[in-house]
Amino acid sequence: QLQLVESGGGSVQPGGSLRLSCAASGFTLDKYTIGWFRQAPGKEREGVSCISPSGGATYSAGSVKGRFTISRDNALNTVHLQMNSLKPEDTAVYYCAAGSSLYRLCVLFESDVWGQGTQVTVSS
Repeated sequence: QLQLVESGGGSVQPGGSLRLSCAASGFTLDKYTIGWFRQAPGKEREGVSCISPSGGATYSAGSVKGRFTISRDNALNTVHLQMNSLKPEDTAVYYCAAGSSLYRLCVLFESDVWGQGTQVTVSS
């Protein structure tokens, strides 16, 4: 069974940091583009950041550029999202997903494998 499992969510104050992890089971990540997405209550799912299989290319939404960094460790079958300078508007459930390209995953949201999500809450 192909699964992605997110971890690292939690509650932080504005300006704080969190590091999310996405781990795969049942398959290896090194042939897939991996992306992070988020969905806040009452809002549509948003593409946050994606990374190519080699890690050589990334995409990030304008709202997180300069604050969030996506990285991957194919040897450990894991992708991370380092989130700094967090704002209340970053509050959402964060999901990771696997896809075939940066465009198809991060723009078209085409994926056959989604994680269950991890809650991130930014509040004072």
